[in-house]
Amino acid sequence: MHVVISGSSGLIGGALASSLLADGHRVTRLVRRDPQTRADGSDEARWDPRAGAVDPAVLDGADAVVGLAGAGVGDRRWTVRYKREIHDSRVRGTTALAAAIGGCEKPPPVFVSGSAVGYYGETGEAVVDESAAPGDDFLAGVCQDWEAAAEGARAAGTRVVTTRFGIVVSPRGGAMGRLLPLARAGLGGRLGSGRQYWSYISLPDTVRALRHLIDTESVGGPVNMTAPHPATNRDITATIGRTLHRPTILPVPGFALRLVLGEFADGILMSQRVVPGRLLESGFVFEHPTFEDALSSAVH
Repeated sequence: MHVVISGSSGLIGGALASSLLADGHRVTRLVRRDPQTRADGSDEARWDPRAGAVDPAVLDGADAVVGLAGAGVGDRRWTVRYKREIHDSRVRGTTALAAAIGGCEKPPPVFVSGSAVGYYGETGEAVVDESAAPGDDFLAGVCQDWEAAAEGARAAGTRVVTTRFGIVVSPRGGAMGRLLPLARAGLGGRLGSGRQYWSYISLPDTVRALRHLIDTESVGGPVNMTAPHPATNRDITATIGRTLHRPTILPVPGFALRLVLGEFADGILMSQRVVPGRLLESGFVFEHPTFEDALSSAVH
């Protein structure tokens, strides 16, 4: 296959590119600088997501386009300006990819575009699958606009899959990339009440699921990228402590998180009990269905 990936410098995109290359597929990475020759054998092509500029010739005839680019949600404090960056980096880039797909003589048969479980907002203890309504907070709005931008590729006859990612369990990035070093230092207590559900997925299952979605022609629309057994923050904290042999006694109060992180803390304290209905229906089998499985794969 030939797969074009935006966001290949990130945790998920990089792992997906490496997996495809290891199996002998061709990968083109969309980059915002001048293209360079890469030692791993992948190609590079320039794009400008801010300006909405993608040369359709880069995508023409590809077997899949995977859009994963976007400013890190937890990278900075949420100022008005950075919230705009979180939104626009996703929506403008995705709009550009969808438009470029529409300009292809031979459009890619599938466009797998990123999204997040933030789509659902606060769900409490309710079990949520892809049929649930969206939330009404900032991240829910971002996800709705992000997914709507991808829909433009359907006009070219391209199958569109919007992948709603949960927390990817990896020490190399994302939320767990920040939490695991704290836990190793003995600072891994529960966050807030600890009763909030977190929906997670191991990095290997993330890559396998993305490749499954590329290959499975019957799947389109939203797909929850989460393991089948969401867990509370209290249980996740206990599992981390048990696995790393570190104490997890001291909790971090919600007000302290808000002082340090601002509005972003609300996403950490929010409960989202999201399950992968469509992945399971399509025959996908998780290698790491529980948090203990996912954590063990990440730290061992």
